[in-house]
Amino acid sequence: MTRSIAPPIALTIAGSDSGGGAGIQADLKTFRAQGVHGLSVIAAITSQNTREVTAVHPVPLAHIRNQIDALFDDFPVAAVKTGMLGNAATVRLVAKALRKRKPAWLVVDPVMISTSGSRLLDEDAIDAMINELIPLADIVTPNLPEAEALLGSPLNTPKQLHDAGEALLALGASGVLLKGGHGRGREVVDRYFDARGSMDIRHTRLPREGHGTGCTLASAIAAALAKGATPRQAVRQAVAYVQRALKNGYRPGGGAAFVLRH
Repeated sequence: MTRSIAPPIALTIAGSDSGGGAGIQADLKTFRAQGVHGLSVIAAITSQNTREVTAVHPVPLAHIRNQIDALFDDFPVAAVKTGMLGNAATVRLVAKALRKRKPAWLVVDPVMISTSGSRLLDEDAIDAMINELIPLADIVTPNLPEAEALLGSPLNTPKQLHDAGEALLALGASGVLLKGGHGRGREVVDRYFDARGSMDIRHTRLPREGHGTGCTLASAIAAALAKGATPRQAVRQAVAYVQRALKNGYRPGGGAAFVLRH
C-alpha cells in the first residue's frame, strides 16, 4: 500500500475564539482552505462571541512551551504564524522558542485589540513584541491602530503611512504589510514594504465589518509561504483570499461583524 504525500505544515501560535470567527479557529480553517496541514499552540483561551470578548485566560507558560516542543519535535514545520499572545511573558517565551527552532518562515500578526474593541495585548507586552518577536519575523502584519501603538505616533497622511512602513522595517522584520482596512474612503490600500521598496495592493472597500480578517490574512500568508510562494506573492494571494472570504461572509450570531467564509 502506497503512502500519500503529506501537504506542507503550518503552525499557528495564538489565542482561541470560542465564537469560531477569529484566532486559532480562523487560522486552522484558513490552513485547511489553503491546502496545508495546520498545527496549533493555544496561548490564551477567550470567552467571546460575535458581540464582545468577555474574558481572557492566559495558558500557563510551561504548557505553551510544552505544546511548541511537542510539535517541533515531530513535525517538519514549514511556516509559523503568531497571533494573540496576550502578555509580555508569553511574547518572550514564544520568541525564545522560535529563536531556538528557527522556522523557515515566520509571520507575526501583532494582535492588540479585538474587532469589538477589547484589548488583547497588555501594554507592557508591546516592548517585548518590538524587541524580541518582530525582529525574528519575515513578515509583520499590523493594522493602522497596531502600527500606531508600535511606533507611538499617529498615522493620518500618505507620508506618515510610508514613513511608518520604513520605521517598522527598521525594527528588524524582513517585510511589513501595513493593512489599510481601518482607513477611510471607498478603496482599501494595503502597503507592503521590504528591502526592494514598497508595493500597494488596492481593492474596493466592502460595506461590512469583518471578524477574523487579520487572523485569516496572516494565516493565508503563512500557508502560501509554506507552499513555496515568495513573500510578495504570498501577500498578494492572501489579500485576494480574504477579500473573497469577506465578500461571501455571513453573520452567525447577533453581532454586526461578518464571519469570513473560509
